[in-house]
Amino acid sequence: MSAAAMADNGDPPMAVLGWSSSWICGGEDGGRLTVASPCVQRTIIDCVNVVLLVAYVSTLVAACVRRRQCAAAASRRSSAPGWVLLVVSTCCVAAAVAYGVTALQDAYDIKAAVPYFVRGLVWIALAASLHAQPTRPARAVAVLWWALFSLLVTAYNAEILAGGHSLGLAETIAWPVSLLLLLCAVGSQLPWGHRDASNDGCSGLSEPLIGKDRTVPTSELYRAGLFGQLAFSWLNPLLRVGRSKALDLDDIPLIADEDTAHHTSQKFAEAWSRHVSDKARSRRRVGSNSLALVLCKCFLGEILLTGFYAFLRTLSVAVAPLLLFAFVWYSNQEERDLRVGLALVGCLLLTKLVESLSQRHWFFDSRRTGMRIRSALMAVIFRKQLRLSSQGRNNHSTGEIVNYIAVDAYRLGDAISWLHMGWSSPLQLVFAVATLFWALKLGALPGLVPLVIFGFLNVPFAKMLQGYQAKFMVAQDERLRSTSEILNSMKIIKLQSWEDKFRHMIESLRDREFKWLRETQMKKAYGAVMYWMSPTVVSAVMYTATAIMGSAPLNASTLFTVLATLRVMAEPVRFLPEILTMMIQYKVSLDRIEKFLLEDEIREEDVKRVPSDNSDVRIQVQDGNFSWKASGADLSLRNVNLRINRGEKVAVCGPVGSGKSSLLYALLGEIPRISGSVAVFGSVAYVSQTSWIQSGTVRDNILFGKPFNKELYDKAIKSCALDKDIENFDHGDLTEIGQRGLNMSGGQKQRIQLARAVYNDADVYLLDDPFSAVDAHTAAVLFYECVMTALAEKTVVLVTHQVEFLTETDRILVMEGGQVSQQGKYSELLGSGTAFEKLVSAHQSSITALDTSASQQNQDQGQQASDDYIVPSALQVIRQASDIEVTAKGPSAAIQLTEEEEKGTGDLGWKPYKDYINVPKAAFQFSGMCTSQVLFTCFQIASTYWLAVAVQMDSVSAALLVGAYSGLSIFSCCFAYFRSLFAANLGLKASKAFFGGLMDSVFKAPMSFFDSTPVGRILTRASSDLSILDFDIPYSMAFVATGGIEVVTTVLVMGTVTWQVLVVAIPVTITMIYVQRYYVSSARELVRINGTTKAPVMNYASESILGVVTIRAFAATERFIHSNMQLIDTDATLFFHTVAAQEWVLIRVEALQSLTIITAALFLVLVPPGAISPGFAGLCLSYALTLTSAQVFLTRFYSYLENYIISVERIKQYMHLPVEPPAIIPENRPPTSWPQEGRIDLQDLKIRYRPNAPLVLKGITCTFSAGNKIGVVGRTGSGKSTLISSLFRLVDPAGGKILIDKLDICSIGLKDLRTKLSIIPQEPTLFRGTVRTNLDPLGLHSDQEIWEALEKCQLKTAISSTSALLDTVVSDDGDNWSAGQRQLFCLGRVLLRRNKILVLDEATASIDSATDAILQKVIRQQFSSCTVITIAHRVPTVTDSDRVMVLSYGKLLEYETPAKLLEDKQSAFAKLVAEYWANTKRNST
Repeated sequence: MSAAAMADNGDPPMAVLGWSSSWICGGEDGGRLTVASPCVQRTIIDCVNVVLLVAYVSTLVAACVRRRQCAAAASRRSSAPGWVLLVVSTCCVAAAVAYGVTALQDAYDIKAAVPYFVRGLVWIALAASLHAQPTRPARAVAVLWWALFSLLVTAYNAEILAGGHSLGLAETIAWPVSLLLLLCAVGSQLPWGHRDASNDGCSGLSEPLIGKDRTVPTSELYRAGLFGQLAFSWLNPLLRVGRSKALDLDDIPLIADEDTAHHTSQKFAEAWSRHVSDKARSRRRVGSNSLALVLCKCFLGEILLTGFYAFLRTLSVAVAPLLLFAFVWYSNQEERDLRVGLALVGCLLLTKLVESLSQRHWFFDSRRTGMRIRSALMAVIFRKQLRLSSQGRNNHSTGEIVNYIAVDAYRLGDAISWLHMGWSSPLQLVFAVATLFWALKLGALPGLVPLVIFGFLNVPFAKMLQGYQAKFMVAQDERLRSTSEILNSMKIIKLQSWEDKFRHMIESLRDREFKWLRETQMKKAYGAVMYWMSPTVVSAVMYTATAIMGSAPLNASTLFTVLATLRVMAEPVRFLPEILTMMIQYKVSLDRIEKFLLEDEIREEDVKRVPSDNSDVRIQVQDGNFSWKASGADLSLRNVNLRINRGEKVAVCGPVGSGKSSLLYALLGEIPRISGSVAVFGSVAYVSQTSWIQSGTVRDNILFGKPFNKELYDKAIKSCALDKDIENFDHGDLTEIGQRGLNMSGGQKQRIQLARAVYNDADVYLLDDPFSAVDAHTAAVLFYECVMTALAEKTVVLVTHQVEFLTETDRILVMEGGQVSQQGKYSELLGSGTAFEKLVSAHQSSITALDTSASQQNQDQGQQASDDYIVPSALQVIRQASDIEVTAKGPSAAIQLTEEEEKGTGDLGWKPYKDYINVPKAAFQFSGMCTSQVLFTCFQIASTYWLAVAVQMDSVSAALLVGAYSGLSIFSCCFAYFRSLFAANLGLKASKAFFGGLMDSVFKAPMSFFDSTPVGRILTRASSDLSILDFDIPYSMAFVATGGIEVVTTVLVMGTVTWQVLVVAIPVTITMIYVQRYYVSSARELVRINGTTKAPVMNYASESILGVVTIRAFAATERFIHSNMQLIDTDATLFFHTVAAQEWVLIRVEALQSLTIITAALFLVLVPPGAISPGFAGLCLSYALTLTSAQVFLTRFYSYLENYIISVERIKQYMHLPVEPPAIIPENRPPTSWPQEGRIDLQDLKIRYRPNAPLVLKGITCTFSAGNKIGVVGRTGSGKSTLISSLFRLVDPAGGKILIDKLDICSIGLKDLRTKLSIIPQEPTLFRGTVRTNLDPLGLHSDQEIWEALEKCQLKTAISSTSALLDTVVSDDGDNWSAGQRQLFCLGRVLLRRNKILVLDEATASIDSATDAILQKVIRQQFSSCTVITIAHRVPTVTDSDRVMVLSYGKLLEYETPAKLLEDKQSAFAKLVAEYWANTKRNST
């Protein structure tokens, strides 16, 4: 029979082509093969296709092998515009589907069906080839294929039509599509289609980044076509790199300008200031929701777009139950129309496509907008804190401001997605209720009653959770503030052996926080029951009402439509309380940030800053009254009148607390001006009393953002006596300074600060006691070489306690009680008596306290020098003495101090999961959670199975049908409760164990750990990482178990109805596992890197808050704001790519699971009528429709968990730190009376800070006799502080011994040692609390004893004048007390402890001579029988010692009585005294 005749006989359309009986055209024309035969022609076309397909695949394999990862070729591989490719590839897929449907119609004849399947595959490959052309050969093969195939098919179809035959359905669809391919082939050869010719070589942006100095390209998103954006395929290049190696920061593309902090914060700041000024104009208070309003206005476009996506998604979800109804109705038909069935499958496919794309882009764009909001707020908060008034700073502690950035602004990053859930969830509910009424008519009405009840039950539940959350936040703030303070003061805590006390304090704060955490987590378990109970109870009530009223038949289509609708409802019902909770959290965060943004800023007009001009005046204050309180109560400075001219050197002196520093603050505009006027002419440089150093190199700190000028830089370093220090640092001026300058001695930090000011080359210099932390001859160098020489042309206001320098200054201001009581030259003031004379006489008496031999020595020196003893020769003495020099204190050995933050790389496998379960010993809770979930799912399946079976049986009454279903469902909810309960307990147990382990480890860590670890790193583990352990991991774990079990059971249920689904489901599952693994290898690294980009933002913020006065004084605010924005952008880039990668994997996983659903739907449509009962068709589809959401749920939480589990790994890193020696060694405790005498023997003492580092103390041997006063001198960094560290065993000896009363201190516990030694440390440390808790943290002394101690240390009058007495508040770091008073507090602590050995480590640095004299007197009287070791900068402090120890380079140069050392004029000590005497001699002339 001819082909034409076959077609006329109504055989299947493709029988024309001769495929009906054989693949090979043997049954035609008597077995003769002719090229004219349509069958042969079609076979040739198929063969050409297969050959080209193989060639194309080979080029792809070759590209993979060569690893040519071309970024440019990844997101839009063809030259045509993205939307064109999307349209053509969609058409190709449609052609493939057409061939697939034709094949299924011929499924009874495998030989006939196979060719159609092959052609379908070819079309899918063609669709792929439009997007994937990684190399030039692949592109060439693809273009050849499109063109050749199109021309052959056109010729072939033309011949068929010319022969008077018709084309089949598949051929009709495929022909126009092949013509589109031809157009693509032509288009790719047009000029606009050509890209850079070097693309094949992966040049340009697509090259791997070489070295860190390469500019990183912006993300591919900004160049991607429509399809690339829709499918997130712009991420492919990054994920491919992540698959081949562990990603690092340099691999991540940057975000473009529209997403940067600069752009978003500028946009927000303008809108916010407009809003505030509008309110101010209309004289209305800024409302409590103002911030939310301004944010909405700023980002309205983005919010509306994401809202549109959310609406599309809600619509597509609402349609699903109606499709289910249609499918069940279709399977019920005796006579079916295949076209209707295929149309239903098409609708299902379209619905799933819209749902998937809209949800993915809703989530991605929401997080992207959230990221912009977060960046804007973080930048604005940072900017605000740099401009905050003093009152504002009192209202918000450093910890709180860092929290606004780290917690509140960060949290608002997710606000947009929750905002849209807030309206889309109720809308979804409305659609669902409408569907129920459509299916059940009036029977649905009674079901709304339990729905409303459950809805209303959620409200008090959410309120309760919100209350717990707020209390938790307050408790967490309190704990983090204390943790931060304790970590920053760890050195003093260890020296005083207060670890137990402070650890107990943090644990009690954590217990308070934990109480609210437990309440929150336990209540969430009830929430889970309500979530699962509601659809069950509602469906039972509806079925019962429908059966009683008879409003609708209880058949399969009704039952399963209602079930599917209730599943659609369950999500919004479950999320509504959570949405409420989140909204409340966002409200709390917005209110906190808003309150902060509305704080008063520093008033620029308080100080009139006039650019430098030719006038002589540099500073002018007229009738100035200043108060820290803006109201003007309690004036800090009164009636200040001041005029300082160009080049004038003005010294400010006065007793402790007289207002010296306040005067400088007034000139800087830091204290609010109540009346009068202040004008400063020219630029200002400021050196603060407590040194403020940034993390970074020494050079960075000196340049402070200015360009490098070698001449000026060398001048700054030399004049500040830093040249020798820098030579001795292993990395020179590129040595890293740790956080808060912790690896520099006090003197080095102070000199770096001074060098920063000198390098700044300003007009006016305000120096707040810059010589306090350095020894006497360094102070002389600084005064003569820096203040008098380097700054000779400059105006300098110098606050100082060093009376010896006052004669050199042009004018002296004497401060008393907040007023300038006297001003004039040294000689004038000396004659006028009163306050100034008191200061000088105290100084003189301290000089006359030198031994007679010393005096004799000095007089000789004085006569030699006579009055023409000029400065250079004084400095020569110092230069000669410079062998008493400096080595880098602390760790060196060519290792930078602050180590790179450790981050794990690669797949950690199951280890962190095992740790999470094993550390708290929670295997029982974990297995209980999994078992409960399995039982829950089994009972849920049983209830729906019952419906499917019972609905077919006429013997089952409606009551039995509904009763059995309800019973099984409600029983299953008990297991849902148990699952949540086990999950909550697992989480609580883990939180407790990990927090305990972390604190244990940190408090027992040696001091070297704190020296090399920025506090921010420890804090992020104690805050954000712990928060993830508290809230996120337990429920994510439960959800992964839930999702995994649900997906498996769903596929199994579908398989029991249509087993053919498993043929697709199994390969789909394997592919999904591969896709997830592919994604996780990059995602894990992205989250890890993100973990290290967040801490610098927080560190930078907290560091800047501490140095805000310096930053403002140097007018560096804008530079700091810019640097902060760069840090925020780095963090945002990581967040952006992490979120995008998550959507990348979800969209692919959804597409794959949709294949399973479509397969199930196709089989239900194609099976003969009656083969599957409507009940089981409904069961199969009701599960199928939940498959993608279950899979997304699983993938999302699996990804979250993979990311969250890194926090376990990060905390675990700090749970096994090196440990200090034990606090107490029970078998080796010293007697309670030890030390009775206080004799100290150093025997060949050698100290190094790290195993491979050079020695810092190089074999010191000497004896400090009992009751002696020992003075230790030496240049900054010569090993003085290290000696103290070794005495307290902050560092253990590398060799040699230290014996106290013949007992080796290394043989006893640290607590036993440290509690028997007293110290007044270099930097006085106070803790937030009261006077009482600061003097006696352990509560060992009575109020009477405390008052006595206060009286002795000269603080009684200051404290008894306050109303709260011993409960007077001490703010963060003791900021509300002057540096001198803080030092006196430390003396008070020592007086209370009454130990035999006292160490004064540069203790008299911040106080004036008069107070110093009193202090020395107190120490002489109170510690007369004690061994006192003094490290001092002032010669008189040391000259009345019994012995003087001179250190240099960690070696002992001299150890003798001061008198003997002074006799030898060549001794290092004699040179030091001579130089000091030379200064005082000059002063008295």
